[in-house]
Amino acid sequence: MMRPMHGSRYLTYFVASRSHMLYIGVTSDLHKRVFQHKWKEHEGFTAKYNCDRLVWFEGHQEIATAIKRERSSKAGDAHGR
Repeated sequence: MMRPMHGSRYLTYFVASRSHMLYIGVTSDLHKRVFQHKWKEHEGFTAKYNCDRLVWFEGHQEIATAIKRERSSKAGDAHGR
């Protein structure tokens, strides 16, 4: 099992398709979650649009902070305000 980066317990991450479709999510196990996207283990957006390439991630100590960052990223606020 891989440990989260620098002791971070939760990660906000972006995966993309070859056509640059972007998915933003939160996980506590990035390695497992990326492989779930790659193998299309769950039906939904990432499977439909082939979002299976990890392009960015950021660690957080609190789940609330990770979710806030995810939501602000989805809203288009790159600074997470």
